[in-house]
Amino acid sequence: MFQRILVPVDLTEKSMVAVDMAYGLASQFGSEVILLHVIETIEHLQFDELKPFYERLEKSARKGLQECSEKFASNKIKVDQAVVYGHRSRAIVGFAIENRVDLIMMASHRVDPDRPGHDWSSISYAVAIMATCPVLLVK
Repeated sequence: MFQRILVPVDLTEKSMVAVDMAYGLASQFGSEVILLHVIETIEHLQFDELKPFYERLEKSARKGLQECSEKFASNKIKVDQAVVYGHRSRAIVGFAIENRVDLIMMASHRVDPDRPGHDWSSISYAVAIMATCPVLLVK
């Protein structure tokens, strides 16, 4: 089945649904889970101009990822954590390719059938379109 599952998380309650589902899948199949948080950088500004701001975001993200991973580690499920910078959807897809991920599992929102196309510009939709591996969108 899936050996390396990437779970992009924004550390909101909504993304925890995907974390819980990845936990269930990993415990059933012995998969490795990678929890990924992407810090969106501000275009047209040098990274160093906002370095203290980004450092605070990274510190907070690492703390949140550590809390998310405790459940995995306490049940001897292999879990890794990563924080990267960049454009969220491209960073997720690039990370998945670089790390030979064979499933991306992420939270998504419902698309309103009365407004087709309106909600399709989401990060989860972009990842699902661009990814080279299967993507499971959890709602």
